[in-house]
Amino acid sequence: MNQAAMQDFGKLVLRIALGALILLHGISKLKNGLGPIEGMVLARGLPGFLAYGVLAGEVLAPLMLLFGAYARIGAVIVAINMLFAIALVHMGQLGQLNDQGGWALELQGMFLFTALAIALFGPGRYAINQR
Repeated sequence: MNQAAMQDFGKLVLRIALGALILLHGISKLKNGLGPIEGMVLARGLPGFLAYGVLAGEVLAPLMLLFGAYARIGAVIVAINMLFAIALVHMGQLGQLNDQGGWALELQGMFLFTALAIALFGPGRYAINQR
C-alpha cells in the first residue's frame, strides 16, 4: 500500500471512529430528549433553543463524517459542540486529573482534537465529496 493510500485510510479510520462515537451520544439524545441540555443552557442565561444545536453536533455532523459528505464542516460542527459541552458541563474538571492519573476530560479532549484534525486534514479519498 502506498503512502497516499495509507494516509487516506487513516483519515477514514479517524472519520469512522469520531462519527460513530459521537453519533451514539446523539442517538441517546434522540431517545431521551433534550430536557437536561435545555436546562443547562437556560441555567447559563442562554436561550433554550440552543439546546437543539446538540442535534446538529451529535447527529447531523457525525453522519457527515461517516459518509465523508462535507466532512470538514461536520468536523467543525463536532468541535464547536465539544466546546459547548466542555463549557456547559465540564468546566470544573478542566484542570483535574482522574483516579488513574489521566486528564479528567480526556474523552472530550480526544473528541475535540480529533474533530480539529479532520477539519484540517480533510476526509481523504474514501469520502463522498473528498473535500
